Amino acid sequence: MIHKPKHFAVYIDDMQRAKTFYSKLFDWKFNTYGSEDFSQIKLTSEDKSPIGALQARKYAPIPDKIIGFECSFEVENIDDIIQKITDNLGKIVMPKTEIPGVGWITKFLDTEGNILCAVQYHNGIKE
Repeated sequence: MIHKPKHFAVYIDDMQRAKTFYSKLFDWKFNTYGSEDFSQIKLTSEDKSPIGALQARKYAPIPDKIIGFECSFEVENIDDIIQKITDNLGKIVMPKTEIPGVGWITKFLDTEGNILCAVQYHNGIKE
């Protein structure tokens, strides 16, 4: 299996400011769920682009301020990937966690300190 990017998150300090910026920059629209700490980017095309989100920095799994994008990759077996991460000197910063109705996720640092996610979707759910 080729591990393709499936989701990205942009860490933000001010949700309204970030929404205004990205809506004017890329014409992005947003769905906000539950609180103002997380907003999913509504894609405007029918392509199979990764799904994106704006999310508050308080959800970062590391104490350092994350600058940039956090990217999630689809995997077939989350436990195998976790083992490969640790075997290859990566660092798990969020253990295997279930996202209800979606699948399992883990967050990790690569050997260069970049944060990434691996997601095993439930029952073939891809988006």
